[in-house]
Order: sequence, then structure tokens, then C-alpha cells
Amino acid sequence: MPVPAFSDIAKPSNDLLNKDFYHTAAASLEIKSKAPNGVTFNVKGKSSHEGHTAGDIEGKYSDAPMGMTLTQAWTTANALDTKVELDNTIAKGLKTELITHFKPDTQKKGAKLNMYFKQPNVHGRAFFDLLNGPTATVDAVLGHEGFLVGAEAGYDVQKAAITRYSAAVGYTLPEYTAAITATNNLSVFSASYYHKVNSQVEAGAKATWDSKGSNHVGLEVASKYRLDPMSFAKAKINDRGIAAVAYNVALRPGVTLGLGASFDTQNLNEASHKVGASFTFEA
Repeated sequence: MPVPAFSDIAKPSNDLLNKDFYHTAAASLEIKSKAPNGVTFNVKGKSSHEGHTAGDIEGKYSDAPMGMTLTQAWTTANALDTKVELDNTIAKGLKTELITHFKPDTQKKGAKLNMYFKQPNVHGRAFFDLLNGPTATVDAVLGHEGFLVGAEAGYDVQKAAITRYSAAVGYTLPEYTAAITATNNLSVFSASYYHKVNSQVEAGAKATWDSKGSNHVGLEVASKYRLDPMSFAKAKINDRGIAAVAYNVALRPGVTLGLGASFDTQNLNEASHKVGASFTFEA
């Protein structure tokens, strides 16, 4: 299996616990399309439970022979985002990204340079914020026969100081993964596991402890069940009694519906429950 990025060492369990739960937004809509010349368009909109609505329209053009991809987006916050990617162009296994951000109303500007380097047993990344700081964040993961070890560090050029650091270890196989991470300057510890029981059932859990906070350990458990080739259901609950359920179904080719709800099982009489829906159209 390929070596994951540092942030993805615990990705299978994090996806099971957080992805495809639709209660986090009251409603969301996504429309994907592809033009005959290969340009793809993606329109997203999301309405929060507080009544705020946000969205963006994005266009992407890829030139495979050159290894270049250009992405431009315009958001409802009146922000213009541009990303230029070069994959395996400068060197084999190296991908670079230049990302710019501009808000015409406030003249706020941003520019970031990201670099990704992949080899069979190593995955390294570097992120540079060119206008804010400047700052740099680098991480690397080494892998061997399923065993993973990684570290991350942040550096502020003006302060000439390391601003944060993290570490992680993991073990991954196609059927299951386990990971232990130490973030926030090795003060927040998490242990997680993911198990693909069979082609229909997946299960996972995550425990988190903040050594600078209380002695309380947070716990989340989740499961996913594939009902048939076109649909699946998910459920999770944490130690605070917050439970969530979700249902995803492909209504027809290119049309997907997601429904979700969360409940405070310890305060069922209070108005703290949430429901949400998601539509995705792809052509």
C-alpha cells in the first residue's frame, strides 16, 4: 500500500467518523459537470443551521501531457482563488502547487506554495505561506511493510522559531488500520482504529485526551453498513451522548441523495437535535 501523508495516517477512521454525516448543514447542493474540451465545473452551496448560506463556483482545466492543472474559484464571500499544479514536471514524484487568494472589496491578498514528494517508502510535504509571516510547515512519513511513522513541524521565519510540532505512528493493511497521534506540541493524544469487517460492514473508534486539559478521555465509535450496491447507512455516538445517523443513496447515475440527523440522547426534550440533506448531481 502507498505511504499516506502525515494528515492521512488515521484517514480511514477519521473518514468513517466524520464523512457522509449530513446533519452538520441544514442543506447542501453540489453540481459537477465536464465540458467536451475536458474543463470541469463544480458548483457548491451550503446552508447552515444558523441560516447562513455559502457557496462557490469552480472551474478546472488539466493538461495531462504537461502535468499541469489550473483551478479557479469564486466564492459567495467575493473571494477569487487560483491554484496552479505541476505534477511530475520538475522531478519524478514531486508535485508543486501555487495558490493565490484575492478579495476585491478589501484588497486582501494571499499566496501559498505547497510541495508534495512521494516515493515507495516515503511521503513528504512542505507548505509555505508566502505573505503571512512568512511561515512554513513540513511533515514526512516513512513506511515499511504496513508500519508508519511520521512527524510534523511549523516554523515562523520572522520569529525564527518552531511554532508547533506533532508526531504519529500507525499500522495499515487493506482490512484494518490503527494509529496513535500526538498533536498540539505533543499535548493532545489520539488513538484510533478502523476495521473493514467484510464487503458490507465497516467499524471504527477514536479516543482523544488533552494532557493540558482535564483527565477526561473523549470517545467516538462509528459503523457503516452497505445496504446494496447503490446505498449505505452510517451511525455514530460519542461519550457525551451525541448520536448521529446518515443514509446515502444513488437515485440514478449521477444523482446522489444524502440524509442525516443528530440527537442529544441525554437531553431528548431539548431543541438541540439537527437534521440535514445533501444533493449531488454529476454529468
